[in-house]
Amino acid sequence: MKLLRLNALSPEFQLPKTAVTIGNFDGVHLGHQAMISQLKSISSQKNLKTLVMIFEPQPLEFFKGYDAPPRISSLREKVEHLTELGVDYIAIAKFNNKFRSLSAEDFANILKYKLNAQSLVLGDDFHFGKDRQGNSEFLKQYGFDVTNLDTIEFDGERVSSTRVRQVLQAGNLSLAAKLLGRPYSMIGRVQYGDQIGRTLNFPTINVRLNRHKPCLSGIYGVEVVCETTALTQKVIQQNPDKKGIAGYHPEALFGAGHVGTRPAIKQEHPEWRLEVHFPEVSANLYGLLMRVTFLDYLHGELNYPSLEALQKGIDDDVEKLLEFRENTPKFPF
Repeated sequence: MKLLRLNALSPEFQLPKTAVTIGNFDGVHLGHQAMISQLKSISSQKNLKTLVMIFEPQPLEFFKGYDAPPRISSLREKVEHLTELGVDYIAIAKFNNKFRSLSAEDFANILKYKLNAQSLVLGDDFHFGKDRQGNSEFLKQYGFDVTNLDTIEFDGERVSSTRVRQVLQAGNLSLAAKLLGRPYSMIGRVQYGDQIGRTLNFPTINVRLNRHKPCLSGIYGVEVVCETTALTQKVIQQNPDKKGIAGYHPEALFGAGHVGTRPAIKQEHPEWRLEVHFPEVSANLYGLLMRVTFLDYLHGELNYPSLEALQKGIDDDVEKLLEFRENTPKFPF
């Protein structure tokens, strides 16, 4: 897969003939996967390369900022999932004032001359250009071969990013995994936090979220792997007596995950955090790139009246999540 920054392509840059699909692809769920499958089928029939065009930031993030819908996938996660589906190119369009002001014809010219698009695979409600003036019919008249993919359903309901967000926010991780075609996870580097967890005797890793806000919150049983090194080996090397609780996959650790703004801790500017406490671990993991997979939803974020009550609450949560791990010998979904 080759990653292209659309706004940075030189006039001399020339792509081979392509079959293109366009969208946010937030979550890269079953509906998106069906589009990629159709794209690959058409490209194979017509001897074209596959290209997925995505927007960064996502349009609603540009227009609404923090009030935009929560992100399912960061840009890194989105690119990773699309790469796994076997596309040849991912073109990232920087969504800014200049891009939002493009006419339908200007947008079509980008597809034709910059991306060398011959065939397009689009959703049934796809619109583009200033004031959403362009649609599939416009592109057909412009000369593109356009395939519109029908809505993909699961259990009688449309599969969409909106539905995935709602399911995750409700804590239904099993259904989310079915809609996504994989368990839900987030990837980020371990960064320095305020180390309040250490004062409560529950040290945590603080994983960078890489999104304006996540689409889930609360307390979770999680499995964590490191994308760049063997996590369990690194933990054991630093402290052989505290090797942690094994996850379900090789080199994975089980932990108690928290996603939220920590209302029990007085903060001038509350911010979203993804924190994981590893029971029976004492190790320096700063800077490592971690994948946190969400396995079990325990409860939503609580506003404890004091740090003492918070410490007791965390202790209870960890105990319950360890019971979950003990009583769930196989990966839960």
